[in-house]
Amino acid sequence: MTVRRPEEYLEAIKVRHKAEIYVMGQEVKDVTTNPFLKPSVMAFKATYDAAWDEDTKELARVWSPFINEEVNRFNHIHRSPEDLAAKVKLLRKISHKIGACFQRCVGFDALNTLWIMTNIMAQKGKTEPKERFVEYLKTVQKKDLALAGAMTDAKGIRTLKPSQQPNKDAYVRVKEVRSDGIIVSGAKANITGVAASEEIVALPTRAMGPEDQDYAVAFAVPTDTEGIKIVVGRQLNDARRFENGEIDGLPYYYNHEGLVIFDDVFVPMERVFLLRDWEYTSQLVEVFASFHRQGYGGCKAGLGDIIIGATYNLAKQIGIEKASHVQDKLNEEIFLTETMYAAGIAASLNAVQPCPNCWWVNPMQANVTKHLVTRFPSQITQLAIDVAGGILGTAPSEWDLKNPKLKELLAKYLQGIEGFTAEDRLRMVRLVENVSLGVAFMIESVHGAGSPAAQRIMFSRLYDLNYAEEVAKRLAGMKNNAKFSTNAEPWRPSETEKLVKEVPTKRQEQKSK
Repeated sequence: MTVRRPEEYLEAIKVRHKAEIYVMGQEVKDVTTNPFLKPSVMAFKATYDAAWDEDTKELARVWSPFINEEVNRFNHIHRSPEDLAAKVKLLRKISHKIGACFQRCVGFDALNTLWIMTNIMAQKGKTEPKERFVEYLKTVQKKDLALAGAMTDAKGIRTLKPSQQPNKDAYVRVKEVRSDGIIVSGAKANITGVAASEEIVALPTRAMGPEDQDYAVAFAVPTDTEGIKIVVGRQLNDARRFENGEIDGLPYYYNHEGLVIFDDVFVPMERVFLLRDWEYTSQLVEVFASFHRQGYGGCKAGLGDIIIGATYNLAKQIGIEKASHVQDKLNEEIFLTETMYAAGIAASLNAVQPCPNCWWVNPMQANVTKHLVTRFPSQITQLAIDVAGGILGTAPSEWDLKNPKLKELLAKYLQGIEGFTAEDRLRMVRLVENVSLGVAFMIESVHGAGSPAAQRIMFSRLYDLNYAEEVAKRLAGMKNNAKFSTNAEPWRPSETEKLVKEVPTKRQEQKSK
């Protein structure tokens, strides 16, 4: 199988026998036909299409040394900085095809995080997690499984650590350890694409201390597992999907997020990659967050491209595309979009290598990428709304347009430049509305992969203000302790890099000899 056909993916997720999936209070058995979830399934399917489409297959397929076969990039372990850059490029291209989140990135980033962390654990003498993970990875790659990454916990009272919570299940925890596996309890929140996945890869959501050891757990389970309950969340304009329309709700592609409840779920030991290893949680969160923040430079730039194109088209429809203020707005949208993309590429090509055969994004530039993404989509959206006009929030429905009594009147009053119809205008208005104001572009851009405060914390950790101050004092002619390093940037090593330095690599040992 290895690189799976899209139709095989659809068949694999069609029916759930054990897990319970709920949409608006109703249990769903077939996610491929449910009108609420089908657009999300089709968006997920686009990652499988990419491996076969002529314009994307070169980016979407890559050789895996683990199974000595070609695999889908979404199940690949990064082997170089160029690999990391290819990820960002692929995300931008797939965004052009669906105009939504394709929901496979969190699982992709979870795989790469576990590869790095289990390698680091092995370097410190704990080899079993890496052995388990490699066997799991081989299965994922051979079967080309659809993964959902699950990191964010319900969290309960934010000022309390996991072990301090009055609700012991506010964070996913190990409830029982058996010889053959573990029982986990708790919930993961805002999990992207989970109802369309085949496997859930769960990671701890925060740094922990020894008192939190029961919450320091990473594992993988099939989505269709006894005790798993998925409650799909609501989104902007989601009820339109039940209208059987083709314009108002963009029913072809969309994304979803869900609350995943682990109601005493059994996880076989061979699928457990972190078990009460609280001392690795800080670095694991740092590695995952940086991977995920880097990827946003691709997918959000791709959505930005769609909004730029829609803005330009709407301007043409009403005859203002050559107006200087419109040109200025379009150029600003382009600048904002390309800046997000450039940061993602920079974070890729300036990658760091925390362990042999491991490649991690540049943590500073990955955090800069995500911080740009927290700001720029709202600015791009504001510019698009400015050009599109108030019709973005007041347009008639597609059903009005299809009403024989109204059709000719709406065609008369919604048309602008000859050559564009009222339907053309409504379609493009709905595209701008659903893409720019949707979860994937506006809300997820702020809160996905960590809220803005999380990136600012990383800036202060990674940027060496004292070094920069000593450089400034030297140039000002003041007494200083400036000692120039070989690095061009005034950055401190990340927590992960510090952890790695505690264990000499083979290369370092050979140098010392």
